[in-house]
Amino acid sequence: MTISSPAPSPPTSTGHSTAPSTAGPSLSAGPATEPSTAPSSTPAIRLAIYDMDKTITHAPTWTPFLLHTAKKGGAPWRLALVPFAGVAALGYVGKLISRGRLKYLMQRMMLGKRMTLAEERRAAEAFADHVMRDGVFTSARAQIEADRVAGYRLVMATASYRFYVEAIARRLDFDAVIGTESLRDRDGVLLAGIDGENCYGPAKLRMIQAWMDREGIARDHAHIRFYSDHVSDAPTFEWADEPFAVNAHGPLRLLAKAKSWPMPDWER
Repeated sequence: MTISSPAPSPPTSTGHSTAPSTAGPSLSAGPATEPSTAPSSTPAIRLAIYDMDKTITHAPTWTPFLLHTAKKGGAPWRLALVPFAGVAALGYVGKLISRGRLKYLMQRMMLGKRMTLAEERRAAEAFADHVMRDGVFTSARAQIEADRVAGYRLVMATASYRFYVEAIARRLDFDAVIGTESLRDRDGVLLAGIDGENCYGPAKLRMIQAWMDREGIARDHAHIRFYSDHVSDAPTFEWADEPFAVNAHGPLRLLAKAKSWPMPDWER
């Protein structure tokens, strides 16, 4: 399956791997939730939009991707920099640096200043295989399959970098990925840093809407389901026709109760 991707932001290139996947979802359970069947008056275009980290996957993926790539990618000495990455993380917690700056610093320390396209693809594919072995909720797989069978176009919208997320999305047969874009040089070589907005909070909704505009999908012609585990996605929850607060943490659980949103718990 070919994943459609957001158009690259000029002047940088956003090339990504198009290697076919050899892995696919292993479904042994029915859907974890029971979304209402769309009525006959529902618009013809159906979108099921999923967050990734801790919604589909058991854990966040950015730091594990960095550590996996440093260890397996021929630069294990970079693991010695992990304590410094921890200091940067404390700076973010203390609101001394932004989330985007934290991502830049961690990537610079763990991956280096640049990655060739071949290195990028190799790292993304290897990590996707690692995640798919035991890092995806069984109930998430089942719900993804149920939405596919029901005729929904599957879209992953995540704050994680698109350059490595796409390999995971292909293995789950998603149709499109909306994620944080990376800086690149004129030859398409991956650089440390964010190109555009971090796909998080209100920016995630803006990026979904921009993708829909590029795809020619009018909001009033679409029926949208949205799945996420985090309260930062409140703008997208409010915007969706069917919001699902998956594996909800404290603040999201409170919001979902107040809004009467379903709260499926996708255990391992």
